[in-house]
Amino acid sequence: MVSESGADESALFKSFGELIPLDPEVAKIMLKEAKGILDSLGVKFFLRQGTCLGAIRDRAFIPWDDDLDLGCVIGLNEFTEEMIEPILDAFRAHGYYVSVGNDDRWVAAEMMKSSLRLDLTFFRIVNDSIFHFPLNWIPAHLFSDLKEIEFMGDNYLVPNPPEEYLMAKYGPNWVTPKEDYERDVLDQITTPSADQSAPTQNLVSTKFRVRDLSDELVRGAEVSIVGLGEAVTDDNGYVELGLPNKTFYAVVIKFGDHEEILYQELLDPGLSYVYTPDAAKNNGRCMVLIEEV
Repeated sequence: MVSESGADESALFKSFGELIPLDPEVAKIMLKEAKGILDSLGVKFFLRQGTCLGAIRDRAFIPWDDDLDLGCVIGLNEFTEEMIEPILDAFRAHGYYVSVGNDDRWVAAEMMKSSLRLDLTFFRIVNDSIFHFPLNWIPAHLFSDLKEIEFMGDNYLVPNPPEEYLMAKYGPNWVTPKEDYERDVLDQITTPSADQSAPTQNLVSTKFRVRDLSDELVRGAEVSIVGLGEAVTDDNGYVELGLPNKTFYAVVIKFGDHEEILYQELLDPGLSYVYTPDAAKNNGRCMVLIEEV
């Protein structure tokens, strides 16, 4: 059950699955509060992803965006890894629920307050690039000399030049507002270097079963885990793919004239999941795959 403050684990999990558009007034207040916290600690941060896109293209929050996206790069702008924990403690002291994930690409803090998610990511540089979900590698030089812009009545930093950053993330059509942006993002993914590739060792076999709109099993459906591999379902509608750890993945499922990009699926290696399409919606769904008992 989500608490009245909207700042707990239940609120965070709900935010991943329901994708409720942010309240612009709440978002403005939280963005200003986050700036105050980070400024007080001497931290140079930047707007990224949808928050940066809205600030540069629309001078406003994107109406269908569901979170705030901020970032820092470890090793740039005098930011060090030792500064991370005091930052997280400061947000907790201001009433935020904080959940942290850590790997060789980033330290990702998912924070909730007032039922709005704030994603604050501390990126590690790998081969002169930083990682953006699901598998976009953005040149690190775009974050070494951040550009100041005016947004929501205050001054904020963005990658420099922001147009090059937005092109790398969203493609050449970033200037056109669209809710179904996922394909544009996937089209920007290029073959990563060996250091940037997804891990191929210690993968745990995970099953996926595909059904159609009639709830019939689908033979020959293509199932792709972005960055990890793809396979085709057997006569029982099953395919097995290896996953390295429990985290979010982008999944693409195709059969016949049907294709759906599941941009954000929380998957646990070793389990079995079922996919069923929705006749009313073929894009923008998250947390769609259901664990098969």
